[in-house]
Amino acid sequence: MAFHVEGLVAIVVFYLAILAVGIWAAWKTKNTNSEGDRSEAIIVGGRDIGLLVGGFTMTATWVGGGYINGTAEAVYVPGYGLAWAQAPIGYSLSLMLGGLFFAKPMRSKGYVTMLDPFQQLYGKRMGGLLFIPALMGEMFWAAAIFSALGATISVIVDINVNISVIISALIATVYTLVGGLYSVAYTDVVQLFCIFLGLWISVPFAMSHPAVTDIEITAVHQVHQEPWLGSINSLDIYTWLDNFLLLTLGGIPWQAYFQRVLSSSSATYAQVLSFLAAFGCLLMALPAILIGAIGASTAWNETAYGVPDPMTKKEADMILPIVLQYLCPVYISFFGLGAVSAAVMSSADSSILSASSMFARNIYQLSFRQNASDREIVWVMRITVFLFGASATAMALLASSVYGLWYLSSDLVYIIIFPQLLCVLFIKGTNTYGAIAGYLFGLVLRITGGEPYLYLQPLIYYPGCYPDENNIYIQRFPFKTLAMLTSFFTNIIVSYLAKYLFESGTLPPKLDFLDAVVARYSREHMDKATLVKSDNIVLNELAPVNPRHSLTLSSTFTNKEAFNYVDSSPELSNTEDN
Repeated sequence: MAFHVEGLVAIVVFYLAILAVGIWAAWKTKNTNSEGDRSEAIIVGGRDIGLLVGGFTMTATWVGGGYINGTAEAVYVPGYGLAWAQAPIGYSLSLMLGGLFFAKPMRSKGYVTMLDPFQQLYGKRMGGLLFIPALMGEMFWAAAIFSALGATISVIVDINVNISVIISALIATVYTLVGGLYSVAYTDVVQLFCIFLGLWISVPFAMSHPAVTDIEITAVHQVHQEPWLGSINSLDIYTWLDNFLLLTLGGIPWQAYFQRVLSSSSATYAQVLSFLAAFGCLLMALPAILIGAIGASTAWNETAYGVPDPMTKKEADMILPIVLQYLCPVYISFFGLGAVSAAVMSSADSSILSASSMFARNIYQLSFRQNASDREIVWVMRITVFLFGASATAMALLASSVYGLWYLSSDLVYIIIFPQLLCVLFIKGTNTYGAIAGYLFGLVLRITGGEPYLYLQPLIYYPGCYPDENNIYIQRFPFKTLAMLTSFFTNIIVSYLAKYLFESGTLPPKLDFLDAVVARYSREHMDKATLVKSDNIVLNELAPVNPRHSLTLSSTFTNKEAFNYVDSSPELSNTEDN
């Protein structure tokens, strides 16, 4: 394959445009938030992200390189097809459920990160434990999509994979470092436009290639391979449901999502953004689905790609850039390449900022340096943005099983963080003992279920498991959802059991070493004045949701307060009057 100067120039121009928008947004952040907290402006954008920019940035967070490449791959692979392309429907439902049930209680209390309510109720130790799977999910996701970008660029432009990954990661890290959420949000607008335009321009050219059979015919009839609509075998129905629930419910507890929710100007806006993003995810999946269908409808021996086909060459995961390269004119394939690059950067910058935000606020500030100045927190965020960006880049270049690591970490987000989030927002009476027990039970059940991508053999063989070509057993049983439910109910049962044992006197108060039941005014509990500042939100923006604000260091969070969305207590009235 020849080196394409035009393609390199197109990528350079695109990257410079993205960098310019990111730096402009950083300048805008500095000027509009000169009197407020700079650290909070970086994390939640001053809580004034509007519907247009907010809708774009929330959609772009999900519509990444993995989303469009993975959707095209699922449609193309024989035996799977559209029936197994679960990401568009799964993520859209995830955003709708997030908007219906999670956005309002999170935004109305003025949290800054997703981990705030956990530290509020369970203490800083539990917040640190939950930071681990959250960080793993964000970091491995960024590494996986950087890896995909390098391979995609090498297919079309034929430049060194490592150089393309490093340059892409460096640009995303630089504008995230200087501008925070504002830079990420405004570049997302440009990137989402490029994705939409680039892929839709490519589809008609690819579809009209003489080697491509009408996709309406190949949808239901076997021509070059099995029909691309696909089917679900009866033996695989539980695997399909397990994966679908993982995408739908496991797509909610991500800092990248809640960062957009918490940056909204009101709780109602946060809900509307979620619904707009759900529609955006479906819309942006359409060209990827069509490209996958085109790949399944192509006689590859009649193209410059030759034989064998991409599936035989084990290049099915690259079907989108292969279609752009071999079925479209050169100048059109470069537009498509820009779309893929935009998709990757729009997700990678969000993941890096999310990981940095959680570390700077929930680990560094709230756990170790509660009196840290705003300038200090800003510098911690800048340093961690650089370190996390460099780490994700290194994993993309060095780790051979980065996708396997991301699959495992995303499972942990579903199995550990999602049930904890349900408990902290909707279940009264849960405490740190239940949270730790649920965490450990969920972790053990997931690890013992095995992971084929990491060649991790299961320790528990559920009904229906079978060995693959590497003699690694594959689980058909929905053990991930089982682990999630076990974690959820363990949290509730152990919490109530601990509460009963201490309050009934069965266990002496001195054994309450986590200060989760007996000691109501424990130093372990985070003070509401620390987590939710009175100037974070304006109460009239939240009507009819009225959060309660503690203004004294002696008053701490209790579970009762965490679940009252509407409260007209005298304490709040007196506070507002003052």
